[in-house]
This record gives sequence, structure tokens and C-alpha cells, in this order.
Amino acid sequence: MEATPLASLSLTHVHYNPHDPISYLCAWLALAPQTLCVIYVTLIWSTREVEILLMFMGQMGCEALNFLLKRLIKEERPKRTSNGGTLIARALLRHSIKDCVGVRPLKRVEKRLTHRSVIEMYGKGYGMPSSHAQFLAYFSISLSLFLLIRHNPPTPPQSSPSSQPLPYSHRPLNLLQRSLLSVLTMALAASVALSRIYLNYHTPTQVSVGCVAGGACAIAWFGATEWARREGWVDVGLDSWAGRMGRWRDLVVDEDLAESGWNVWEERRKRRREQRRVNEVGRKKRR
Repeated sequence: MEATPLASLSLTHVHYNPHDPISYLCAWLALAPQTLCVIYVTLIWSTREVEILLMFMGQMGCEALNFLLKRLIKEERPKRTSNGGTLIARALLRHSIKDCVGVRPLKRVEKRLTHRSVIEMYGKGYGMPSSHAQFLAYFSISLSLFLLIRHNPPTPPQSSPSSQPLPYSHRPLNLLQRSLLSVLTMALAASVALSRIYLNYHTPTQVSVGCVAGGACAIAWFGATEWARREGWVDVGLDSWAGRMGRWRDLVVDEDLAESGWNVWEERRKRRREQRRVNEVGRKKRR
């Protein structure tokens, strides 16, 4: 009975040159979409923020569009000519047909294989457009649009109109910091896109089309969600039975995501310090 051949999980399977540090780095960059999906799900579950849910819905819609485009265009991935398959072919010949053809004929076959290049194509399915480039382009542009246009963080709380912000208050990101964060996400998207070309999974054209498609999806979905907010459909969803049962909220647009929790934590620390001070004073008096 022949053993069933093993298969690899293509979702996380990446070919790279182990002797090339850049290729090794590109292999890790190829896992960026999977990492972002984990971050999406973690934030959605822990915060129940509808804005993050809407962004993730748009991300999945962008993936569905990529699935359709690949099957409509049907352009193959780039082929790579190398001698990498020669050793495999030689080993296969040596162990499977040595007894049948003899040593001399085998030597002639191996000699021909040594000078013959092998055509390789990395990845499964079609290559136009690049799903990695489209995924990261959507993510980076969506996050940038949110940080620079939709997000309106409050000013730090003050004890009085003329006083300075409380020393324990959380400082939300200002416009310069949000712009820098947007640039970093764009740089991540560009790095992932270039890594697909470097690893020979996609051609420059396939990556460029993926970036354009991802950016178009991000802008279109941002406009759609902006319309839904303006018309009150987001509030309808939050007030629905499912929204109430899931405890969905919509705070991150107008508040810093860490603000409320940070203030609660700092107030609790302040009370603990005061309680410790009172206890120390009481012990000194008893002495």
C-alpha cells in the first residue's frame, strides 16, 4: 500500500532563498495579511468597536474582489528558470530506474538533466492581481483615511478652563503623530508589495494592479461607510437587537481607544497611593 503524499498549507507556505537575508525578510513579510487578520479579530472581540468591524468587512470584500479578478483575468504567475529541480530529478532516477536501465544509460540521462533548466512557478492559482499587495493597500489606505479624516480625538481633560491637563490624563495622538503612523502603514504596504516581486511570486504589473485595486476598494468603502454614518444606518445597527446583545459601540471615532480605560486605571492607582499613605500615617501614630 502506497503512502499518501503529504501536502503543505499554502496559506503560510513561502519559498525563499535561505542564503539571502533579504529573501528571508521577504518571507516574513509574506505573512503580513495573516497577522493583520489576527489583529482584526482580536480588536473586534476585545473592543466591540463597530468602526473596526466595518473596516474588516471592507477588507473581506476586497479579498472577494481579488478572488473574482484573478478568475476573470486568468494571468499566470511569473515562471522562474533554474537548475533547482536537477538534483531532485537525479535522485528520483537513481532510486527508481537504476536497476531497469543500468548504470551507463542512467549516467547519460543524468548528464542531460544537469544541463537542462527546470521551469518553476511559485504559488498556487493565478497571479493577476497580487492578493498580498491588494490586501495591504486596502489596509494602509483605510487606516490612513480613518486617522487623518474620520478620527477626531478629544483634548485631554482639564480640572478647570484655565488649568493645565491633569498629569495622569492620556494624551491622544495629534495630527503629526497620526500622519507619521499613516506613513508607516504605507511603508509596510510598499514593503510587502516589493517582497512579492523579489520572491518571484508576482510580476511588477500584477503587484501594481493589486495596489490600485486595494486602494480603490479602500476609498470606495470609506465613502460608503461615511454615507451610512451620515444617514444614520450605523446607529440603526447599534440600536438593533444584535447590536445590543453584542454590546457594540462607536467610541473610537470621537475618542481615543485607550482613553477611558487609561483614566480608570490612573484613578485607581491614585486612590491606592492615597490609601497607602493613610495607612502609613496610621501606623506611625500607633507607634
